[in-house]
Amino acid sequence: MAKRQAEESLESLAHKDSPSAKKVRVEEAPEDYVRAQIQPPQFAQSHSNGAHPAADERNGNDILAAADQEEEELEEALGSAPTSPEVEEDQSAFSAPSRQIAPTEGYTDLYLDTINRSVLDFDFEKLCSISLTNINVYACLVCGKYFQGRGPKSHAYFHALEVGHHVYVNMQTKKVWVLPEGYEVKSKSLEDIKFVVDPTLSKDEVMKLDKEAKDAWDLGGKKYHPGFVGMNNIKDNDYFNAVIQALAHITPLRNFLMLEDLSQRPELVKRFSVLVRKIWNTRAFKSHVSPHELLQQISRQSNKRFDLLHQSDPVEFLSWFLNNLHLALGGSKTKSGTSIIHNVFQGKLKVESQQITAKADAGDRLRFEEAAEVVVDTSRYLMLTLDLPASPLFQDELEKNIIPQIPLTSILSKYDGLNSQEQLNTRKRYRLLHPLPPYLLFHIKRFSKNKFVAEHNPTIVTFPVRSLDMSPYVEPNPSLHAIGEPIWYDLVANVTHEAVRTRDDSVEGEAEKKVWRVQVKDRARNEWLQIQDLYVEKVATETLFTKESYLMVWERRREAKKKPNGK
Repeated sequence: MAKRQAEESLESLAHKDSPSAKKVRVEEAPEDYVRAQIQPPQFAQSHSNGAHPAADERNGNDILAAADQEEEELEEALGSAPTSPEVEEDQSAFSAPSRQIAPTEGYTDLYLDTINRSVLDFDFEKLCSISLTNINVYACLVCGKYFQGRGPKSHAYFHALEVGHHVYVNMQTKKVWVLPEGYEVKSKSLEDIKFVVDPTLSKDEVMKLDKEAKDAWDLGGKKYHPGFVGMNNIKDNDYFNAVIQALAHITPLRNFLMLEDLSQRPELVKRFSVLVRKIWNTRAFKSHVSPHELLQQISRQSNKRFDLLHQSDPVEFLSWFLNNLHLALGGSKTKSGTSIIHNVFQGKLKVESQQITAKADAGDRLRFEEAAEVVVDTSRYLMLTLDLPASPLFQDELEKNIIPQIPLTSILSKYDGLNSQEQLNTRKRYRLLHPLPPYLLFHIKRFSKNKFVAEHNPTIVTFPVRSLDMSPYVEPNPSLHAIGEPIWYDLVANVTHEAVRTRDDSVEGEAEKKVWRVQVKDRARNEWLQIQDLYVEKVATETLFTKESYLMVWERRREAKKKPNGK
């Protein structure tokens, strides 16, 4: 096949000039502007602070979500800036539509009638339902789902276009926006939604919680008592529910979480504070709360040691939770009294120990010898463990259904400084020291494990609801407390255990499932209520001790100030 001949030879085109370049539409930009375009402000700022995008990704920061949030903040700051006709001509046909700064006159309540308060549930973790980010999250007030951002490329914007849901609330700022128009709604009819997102009570209202009985009604017309509401058992988190309900009724801790500004504290403290405020919410949309948000944070922080899928021990969880709250509130690992946790629960304990010699008889192993050396040590505690006597192994036929009972004062004798216990090759005895903390936590040890089996002690502990005298278990100190004067404590909360037999087709036969409940006192009505997950019911004071008490919270009674003579 013959080659096609060129129209002109290369020799004739060698001396011709190249085609002229296209004319630039803008004039030469200043050097500062060019440098700013090459390096965006937020990128320059992050590098000036020593940060790096890769490091942000390793730390779990969502850079794209943060950039969208900065874009929205700039949009709010700039407002409706005038645009020149030349810039409008240069804009692409596919650029984002212009956003409204305010609603059209006469249409301020547009779309507000589409809000469905019955589907709003702000108890769950604030994560975008599409991108799963927790930055700049908005809640749709029509369907209740969470979406990220409100810009023209955000998930909330596309949700508004596709589904026709137009009203959204920012979960951090509590501002309400209409999309896709993009203007903020400032209507007093939305104040109830903003309050439910983050319930906040004044100091006077908090101080009246234990003094004035107040009834409230949810959206369905169901009556409930603020502070005594059910809590969702998502899977197996009844142990968690019982402990949180007990802590929510400890007055100084509750008042601290409801009144202090904790916005700069770690996430654990902030989520616990929100949950306590929702328990005491007087304008709730529903008569129960869900602990999902706090549980997710605890699951991450404890490396899934405590989560909603597996049942754990309430005492182990409480010990972990109090120590982590103490550190999150700025408390010290070595110094005492550096947080509200230590101020409420921490006390001092004197421990005397002595080595057991090989010559000691079986009956003298627990008797302290005067000639031998006694080591005295002082330690601090948040919780006191009380040991139950071993349950009888053999019972006669007539008494086979009798459950052994023991008074609380008998197992408290462990701390009277006289009774000693054997630990390995050491005998020890304990004595409480002044001053006793405002609240005492008692752990009644019912479960023990050995190499073969886990044992459960069903012994019932009887106790007075009021006026437990702790003075016999405290070493006298006239400078802090008068000798012979009682130290009264009253019961505030009682976490109980119940073993429920479940049908099991395995070889081992029936299995036992642990059920945790909490008994709390309503001070305003002077009555006791029992809470098991979503069930709240009154319980007679005389029957409180009939359950297997596992964790008890006692409050020290304030001493009345004595009036001077002659007045």
